[in-house]
Amino acid sequence: MGEVTTRKPRKERKENAERRRRQLLDAARRSILTHGLARTTLATVAEEAGLSQGVAVFYFTSKSGLLTETLRDLYEGYESLWMRALEGAGDAPLDRLMALLAADFSAEACGPDVLPLWFAFWGELRFTGQYAEVAAEFDARRHAVLSDIWAALVPEVSRTEADQLAEWMESLTDGYWQRLHLAPESYDRARALSASKVCLSRLVPDLLRAPPG
Repeated sequence: MGEVTTRKPRKERKENAERRRRQLLDAARRSILTHGLARTTLATVAEEAGLSQGVAVFYFTSKSGLLTETLRDLYEGYESLWMRALEGAGDAPLDRLMALLAADFSAEACGPDVLPLWFAFWGELRFTGQYAEVAAEFDARRHAVLSDIWAALVPEVSRTEADQLAEWMESLTDGYWQRLHLAPESYDRARALSASKVCLSRLVPDLLRAPPG
């Protein structure tokens, strides 16, 4: 009789697959930081991960598929970050707004190993439909949450105005992210956070005034 081949339990196979996928996504990030987006390939990612190119092809099929999932993974990490911030902030609109702002300038959101990834992908949104679809999906959810917070914080404004306030805040964050990316030696996250708070307080008078003790 031939040898009996025993297959690994389904749970173990799933865990192994998730571990390999995570390994490749992390390697893709490192490859982008090292080689740039255009020069990142299944081969460079496999080398970064210490795996064969065949393994990379098995999990992601193509360079396009791998990079699209890398962008999705980047957005999922960011969304998880700001959602955790909201969960810890309570129900007060101002606390929720400030929690989002603080999360936006944390190292996890815009540290030196993250910002280059954002700008590498954003530079290709106009030319790569898959990237644009991923960005639009996550940006829509973020905007809806932020607009709800502004509507609760400034109840006298219309929904359109709340949407505009959310858009202004996102543009403010994007602008400081760009400055941190282009001139990291002359600007830091703490300064960007402080400046953003001042800007928002000018936008909505008394917004950041501390409550009486």
